Amino acid sequence: MITKTIDYQDGDTKLEGYLAYHESDAKKPIVLVAHDWVGRRELACKGAEKIADMGYVGFALDMYGKGIFGVDGDVEKNSALMAPFAQDRVLLRRRIGAALHTARKLPQVDANKIAAMGYCFGGMCVLELARSGANVAGIISIHGILTPGKTSNEKITAKVLCLHGHDDPMAPPEQVSDFQTEMTEACVDWQMHIYGGTVHAFTNPKANNPSSGTMYNEVAAKRAYQSIENFLQEIF
Repeated sequence: MITKTIDYQDGDTKLEGYLAYHESDAKKPIVLVAHDWVGRRELACKGAEKIADMGYVGFALDMYGKGIFGVDGDVEKNSALMAPFAQDRVLLRRRIGAALHTARKLPQVDANKIAAMGYCFGGMCVLELARSGANVAGIISIHGILTPGKTSNEKITAKVLCLHGHDDPMAPPEQVSDFQTEMTEACVDWQMHIYGGTVHAFTNPKANNPSSGTMYNEVAAKRAYQSIENFLQEIF
C-alpha cells in the first residue's frame, strides 16, 4: 500500500489530506473519508487504508486545517473545533467541496467514480455534501450527525447509506425519523442499517465512555464495513 499526505487549500486555509491506495496502471474510484471531531487522525486515516484494501483510493480529508487537531476525550476542545461547521453549513460545504475538487484531479483517480464517507462529525459533513447537490455516486454516514442546518438544499443525486447505532444519544429516534422523512421527500435512493445495543462511535476502537454514549462495538463495526464494501461495489 502507498500512503502519502496531500496539501490542498480552501481559500487561504491550508489543509492536509491523507491518501492511501495500491499501485495500479488503471485509474480507480476514490472515496473521501471525513474525520470525526478530533480531526484527521488515526480513525480517518485507517478508514482510508480500509478503502484502499477494498480496491479503491482512500482520501482522508481535512476539515480543520493543516496541523489542527483535537484531543481524544477533550469534549470542550473538540466541540470548539467542530462548532463553526455545525453552525455554518455554507462554510462546511465549501470546505468539504475543496477536498472533492482536489480528489477529482488526483492522477490515480477515475474522476467519474467518487463517493464519500464520514465518521460522527464527518457523517454530518458528507451528508451536507449530498445536500449540496455534489456530483458523487454515493454517501456513507457512519454513526453520523443526521440533522440538517438552515442552508437550503440542492437536489440530492447520490445514493445514501447510513450506519447507525440504535442507542446513539447523538442521533435519537426522533432525529432518525426526521432524517428518513427528509430523504424520502427528496426522492433519494437511501438506506439505513441500525444496529441494536449499539451507541455512538461504534467503529472507533478508542471509544470507551459508556456514560456519554460512546463505545466501540466490534461486531457492529465488522457489519458496518461489510455494508460499506457492498455499497461501494454497487455504486462503482
